[in-house]
Amino acid sequence: MRSVYLDYAAATPVRKEVAVAMKPFISDIFANPSSVHAAGKRAHEAMEKARAIVQKILHVEKNSEIIFTGSGTESINLALKGVMRAYQNKGNHLITTKIEHKAVLETCAYLEKYGGCHVTYLDVDRFGRVNPRDVERAITSKTVLVSVMYANNEIGTVQPIMEIGKITKKHHILFHTDACQAAGALDINVKHLGVDLLTLNGSKMYGPKGTGILYVREGVHLVPLVHGGRQELGLRGGTENVPGIVGFAKALDLVERERGREVNRLCTLRDYFIKRIISGISGSTLNGDPTNRLPNNINVSFSGIDAEVLVKMLSAQGIYVSAGSACTANSVIVSHVLTALGVPNTFAMGTLRFTLGRSTTRSDLDAVLRTLKSNIKIIRKTGTYLVGRSSRGK
Repeated sequence: MRSVYLDYAAATPVRKEVAVAMKPFISDIFANPSSVHAAGKRAHEAMEKARAIVQKILHVEKNSEIIFTGSGTESINLALKGVMRAYQNKGNHLITTKIEHKAVLETCAYLEKYGGCHVTYLDVDRFGRVNPRDVERAITSKTVLVSVMYANNEIGTVQPIMEIGKITKKHHILFHTDACQAAGALDINVKHLGVDLLTLNGSKMYGPKGTGILYVREGVHLVPLVHGGRQELGLRGGTENVPGIVGFAKALDLVERERGREVNRLCTLRDYFIKRIISGISGSTLNGDPTNRLPNNINVSFSGIDAEVLVKMLSAQGIYVSAGSACTANSVIVSHVLTALGVPNTFAMGTLRFTLGRSTTRSDLDAVLRTLKSNIKIIRKTGTYLVGRSSRGK
């Protein structure tokens, strides 16, 4: 069979239209956009045109509310560190959830250790959803910021962002959301969401890697992470990546234009694949919300399976997916997301994430299912699960 890539939540290929849009700014219009000469002005105009595209899609009032960054991770760091440092006279309390991306969790850990901050990590239910009432109950007089991801990158569960936004607004607290998995899949109109800060990443939506944005509502103050220049309103020193910025805007424009049609197509494929797996493979269970989830996300646990072994077997056969656990020496490290959901280790260690994309077809999924079934049968029959764990310690 031909290779089948089902890891679109990790990275997407750059679309041809995006590459074409970027090309002139790699070799022809290459000047520094801060330069005052004509060549620099052309680069600056292209960058500002890209900013206007993003502004329109997010329904942002002013283009100055869009800050270009080098990744989603950088955007998150700027949002959390920038806000907590800027408002340290108001308080030192931040609220988030236990299933956030590591970019959020490790930034919170940094702020606790070095920034004098107190962080509340909220539980989620068995589907991975946070209760908005828990958010409100966690608010104190010292709370400055709430950061809750729009949709989880591992299990696909979509959070009640609008409800949380109403709560933070009522209490005059800033609200950030990591929306890296949302572009092209969910509504990213910041007026609808009620957020003050929002993160996007180009490499999750068929744009170039090393690109991202942070939406910052007008009036919200940030302390910059990167010093050395006045670029991006003084919030990110350094010469801007004009080709990447142009590519980011083009990619976002394309996925948003196609969102309705593509979401319907992916939901149909997703539900078909989930049904075939659960009904066709014994000892399998779906993780995350069965309906309120990203249109391209399937996260399934298989009992008695070493996910790392299964991923490697599938990879050798041209099928590329992600595992929900990682192995180090004699120990198996289960995803913090699965742990927060209370998934038993016997299942969590056998968790795979399949994420669909623009090139995915039903015939692809049928072929993957056949290979998946045969490999699971081999692992369970030969005991590769136990062999795989013990052999790594030698």
